[in-house]
Amino acid sequence: MKTFDALWDELSQKISDRTEGSGTVAAVEAGVHTIGKKIIEEAGEVWLAAEHESDEALAQEISQLLYHLQTLMLARGLTPADIYKHL
Repeated sequence: MKTFDALWDELSQKISDRTEGSGTVAAVEAGVHTIGKKIIEEAGEVWLAAEHESDEALAQEISQLLYHLQTLMLARGLTPADIYKHL
């Protein structure tokens, strides 16, 4: 099972290495506007899953939202520590 921090480490490494064919690298290169649109889409899917789908489907949608939030963090140069101080 992957944690938020483990995902962060994996995605950060992909960005650092500029891993060829990486969707994460492509997303960060596409920029904040593109990532932001994806976050809005995923947030809507989380809400719909919460209203109409199983807990498993909801958990999957939330995991996708967390992934896209992390790509936004990478694109803007934020780290988990930047977020944690506000929790």
